[in-house]
Amino acid sequence: MKILVVEDEKKVGAFIKKGLEEDRYSVEVAFDGEKGEELASQGSFDLIILDILMPKKDGLTMLKDLRAKQISTPVLMITAKGSVEDKVKGLDTGADDYLVKPFAIAELLARVRSLLRRGGPEKTTALTVADLTLDLVSHKATRGKKLIELTGKEYTLLEYFMRNTNKVLSRTIISEHIWNYNFDTGTNIIDVYINHLRNKIDGESEKKLIHTVRGVGYMMKAS
Repeated sequence: MKILVVEDEKKVGAFIKKGLEEDRYSVEVAFDGEKGEELASQGSFDLIILDILMPKKDGLTMLKDLRAKQISTPVLMITAKGSVEDKVKGLDTGADDYLVKPFAIAELLARVRSLLRRGGPEKTTALTVADLTLDLVSHKATRGKKLIELTGKEYTLLEYFMRNTNKVLSRTIISEHIWNYNFDTGTNIIDVYINHLRNKIDGESEKKLIHTVRGVGYMMKAS
């Protein structure tokens, strides 16, 4: 899952980014409201974590403008303002949840998981395709009764495939969600990672789940 963090305090932004990435999320950070709105308007994020007090455009104005554009991405607002009036104003503007600074990263991650379950296509803590299961809490993958060991990036890639079953995913789309554009598109890193993942997922199974769509990209399908 891909998350946008809009936070002008770079230390706080780095703290949030590190915590989210350790929990296997793909994260991009913007340091002002204008840049945050520009990125959020692209519609490629599953969740936005948004500070209220920011330069160029404050979080409430940014959120109001996003909702006016019919962008319904779930938003978790974070702020040092903790009064009831401030929370009500944020929620009335279109926020889905509200977290007051300072906060523990464990609480932030719990709020993130809750919002993603609420706004996502499924309401469970696991994804299943054929006999492949991915536990979103323990981050464990199993094929039948076999436990599959995954690296952090392989887990993120597998989750993205399983959330987009039967959809053709181009290399560009995969790079945006998994690598945040931050790699040389001239390399074959995507193909290398997918081959590693395919060997782990499909290597010993008669039914293959990860398929190559020649000239386009890849697809996960159960049959």
